[in-house]
Amino acid sequence: MPLHVPPAPAPALRSVLAALGSPTAVRDARTPALQSVKGPLSPELPLPVHVLDHVSPAARTTAPAGRTPRTRLAGWRFLIRSGEHAVAAADTMLTADGWAFSRFFEGPYVTATERAVRQAESLGIAYQPRLLSVPELYMLTLWLHGDTEADASTGTPAPADILVPLAPAPPGIAAHRPHRVAELLPMIGLRLAPAPLLRTPA
Repeated sequence: MPLHVPPAPAPALRSVLAALGSPTAVRDARTPALQSVKGPLSPELPLPVHVLDHVSPAARTTAPAGRTPRTRLAGWRFLIRSGEHAVAAADTMLTADGWAFSRFFEGPYVTATERAVRQAESLGIAYQPRLLSVPELYMLTLWLHGDTEADASTGTPAPADILVPLAPAPPGIAAHRPHRVAELLPMIGLRLAPAPLLRTPA
């Protein structure tokens, strides 16, 4: 079943198209794959990037019942496609003057995002795809939101939403294994919990 990909803000898309059309922006990006491509490049699969700022302490040992994590919109990401495959990605950010191009990049998260999207399409359930970043764990997930008509720039993960950790995932969390938010959030909370202080004998 196809995903309900949310439309990106028009200024964000225009800023990426302008950067792709700028030889200077492409050259300065230090993305060999982007520079070596022959033929047209197109920004596709716009995904809002949300950042998980805080996990409730209650989520460290139990599933979040009635409590939701704090998230914030950090930008929009586009996969830059050449032919049938993505060769790089482009990030945009919100500035005082509106949405603006931020950077091009390549690496494992580009191919991992493509793979996770294909996984999501095979689930047979309609979802709105987003990205959820957990900076403290250097972790990025494909967030499959159950409300396909929701404003993609707002909201928090619902317990029944699906998170697919992208490779490379943190130790102990399997990449590309779908988890419900209610299952994965406690695992994240445990990894973010401070280590207990060791008591020394008197």
